[in-house]
Amino acid sequence: MDKWEYNTRRRRRAYLLKMTIKEKILADLPYRTPFLFVDKIDRLDENGVVGTFYLHPELDFYKGHFIDYPVTPGVILTEIMAQIGLVCLGLFLIKDRSEEIRFPFVLTASEIAFLKPVYPGDTVTVTSQKIYFRFGKLKCSVNMYNGNGILVCEGTIAGMIAKQNDSHA
Repeated sequence: MDKWEYNTRRRRRAYLLKMTIKEKILADLPYRTPFLFVDKIDRLDENGVVGTFYLHPELDFYKGHFIDYPVTPGVILTEIMAQIGLVCLGLFLIKDRSEEIRFPFVLTASEIAFLKPVYPGDTVTVTSQKIYFRFGKLKCSVNMYNGNGILVCEGTIAGMIAKQNDSHA
């Protein structure tokens, strides 16, 4: 290893040490634009998480859902709740991850009630409370609020750690 590479690694290690837990969780998310639906983690502890996401009016799915009356699809709202309420919390709970974990958490079940529409330009807040985390399985109670603090959907969401040796069947 030459001096430049050594110094680069040293600077990166120093940067990572200065990152907060919330910043590390965001950096570890296995998503990138256009499928990253977490902007900020506001609160995070062993019992739950609160995070936000801004639904930019130019997101592709608004171009066809619905024509002349764009509304955020339920599947996107579920994904936002899963990324904030399940994956971010799960990453925090499995602090000592090994390299054999392929994805931190894969969705295994969701039961979501959609109460109000969510529109382009809104910032949604997801609150998640851990119901249980055992044997690599995490189940949470999740709520989503629009920018006015109105509950727009609620339910439960569950996932499990996916290991490298899990089959793709």
